[in-house]
Amino acid sequence: MDFEGKVAIITGAGQGIGFEIASRLSAEGASVVLNDLDAALAHQAAARIPRAVSVPGDAADTTTIERLVHTAVDKFGRLDIAIANAGITLFGDFLTYPREKFEALTKVNLSGTFFLAQAAARQMIRQNEARRTEKPAGGSLLFMSSVTAHQAHKDLAAYGMSKAAIEMLARTLVIDLSPYKINVNSVAPGATLTERTLDMQGYAKRWSEITPMGRPATPQDIADTVLFLVSDKARQITGQCIIVDGGWTSVSPSP
Repeated sequence: MDFEGKVAIITGAGQGIGFEIASRLSAEGASVVLNDLDAALAHQAAARIPRAVSVPGDAADTTTIERLVHTAVDKFGRLDIAIANAGITLFGDFLTYPREKFEALTKVNLSGTFFLAQAAARQMIRQNEARRTEKPAGGSLLFMSSVTAHQAHKDLAAYGMSKAAIEMLARTLVIDLSPYKINVNSVAPGATLTERTLDMQGYAKRWSEITPMGRPATPQDIADTVLFLVSDKARQITGQCIIVDGGWTSVSPSP
């Protein structure tokens, strides 16, 4: 897949899935603006990727979002791809789940995704109108969902709800953004081996046992799917969600 000359924003890209997506896009020719709440992680990640700049900050904050879009245009001249990867997982029993935890989770997972999509789409529309061609270049938006949007998971009522809402946002934006040739999709990873999950005792072994394909996903597996959906090969795909879980949602045994 050729991303030569394209410019992408990726939130939550200091490590894990987000970093792998940013790295792969760069390897395919894109320039990337990567974000992470941890400033040190963001700067270190950008230093490891060609044609990358970092914009640390809260991905749910509209000021950070505007800085991401402004940096993409200021440094690289345009914006073609925006990937709302930043998200948080806060476990808790439904009957005792506190409002503060709920609001923190939905701020990042929902507000961060919604307002990055809004700011990125506005920029894509502006630059397409400035070109004044009959065939606008459009753009691609990609949201990070989860298998918990498709199967119930203990102590993840709020998280699963937020991820299901993200998928509905992708479907709804088909109405608003298709006239501008902007496609919008989501990816729902299952159990994935990242820096965070590798620290969990028994995680890889247990998920290997209950995943039909015999192993959890890797960040590379998720990035493969993301790169396809934001590539020119997927221009006719919009409003969809691809589950990348090795078949777990088909059988759904609890870990």
